[in-house]
Amino acid sequence: MRVILAQPRGFCAGVVRAIDIVERSLEKYGRPVYVRHEIVHNRHVVEGLKTKGAIFVEELDEVPDGAPTVFSAHGVSRQVVDAAAARGLPVLDATCPLVSKVHNQARRYVGSGRTLILIGHAGHPEVEGTLGQVDQPVHLVSTEADVAALDIALDTPLAYVTQTTLSVDDTRAVIAALRGRFSNVVGPNTSDICYATQHRQSAVREMSALAQVILVVGARNSSNSNRLVEIGLEAGVPSYLIDDASGLDPAWLEGVEAVGLTAGASAPEALIQDVIAALRRLGPVEVEQMDGVEENIEFRLPAELRAQEVEA
Repeated sequence: MRVILAQPRGFCAGVVRAIDIVERSLEKYGRPVYVRHEIVHNRHVVEGLKTKGAIFVEELDEVPDGAPTVFSAHGVSRQVVDAAAARGLPVLDATCPLVSKVHNQARRYVGSGRTLILIGHAGHPEVEGTLGQVDQPVHLVSTEADVAALDIALDTPLAYVTQTTLSVDDTRAVIAALRGRFSNVVGPNTSDICYATQHRQSAVREMSALAQVILVVGARNSSNSNRLVEIGLEAGVPSYLIDDASGLDPAWLEGVEAVGLTAGASAPEALIQDVIAALRRLGPVEVEQMDGVEENIEFRLPAELRAQEVEA
């Protein structure tokens, strides 16, 4: 069996930075450090950080007074930021810089007098954080049908921002629907969607021409991982999301000679290697990596941890 590895796959720069922030906060402050929401959407990452002393909570009121607190990579609302400041909590913000960029865009558009449209999925932590960036109502849409249902005057000055982990193609269609229905719409280009999302989606599209089955390693609540599965399915290739090697079903591989393997942006490379090991237990395997984008982007740590780095 050929196992075709997507390039790129797995951790993106925002995820690496977020995990580094938790680990370095533990070094700086000692155990425990509190993290609001999953730092990234991956159970293995979260459990690993728990063993090092991180405590994960859903709301700030679960954090003891004075305890070091990390905001997850998905970002938080201004209300959460203000609540932490009011309590004097030492905060380390692990919000992905690309999500912060969306927050800045949202505030700028509203500040210029436009009604804001957010393209994203209701309930996702990133969406909740973005909705909480401005003091006026934000209209959340995820499909062209949602755009058609908007109860807004057609000449209203509008602006849109997007959840970073959405499909470029799906977002483009929603943006086109906005521009087609309303006369005064501005917003960032689809190229402003997370580079890692775009690269991983492009790799799966290329892989779909080579593989008979596609395996995506990622969490069920990972938006970008689920979208990789959808892209494979749309290309007509049976595609499956697995949390780790234990989720592999040998029945998927009967008669299959070429398996595509990738991982969402929150999944560690170790999980990919575990899946390859599980495939080897089923029979002989040849592993090859696709040509693809080499990602060398790094995001800076918060100032408090950069100072620690210099001291070290």
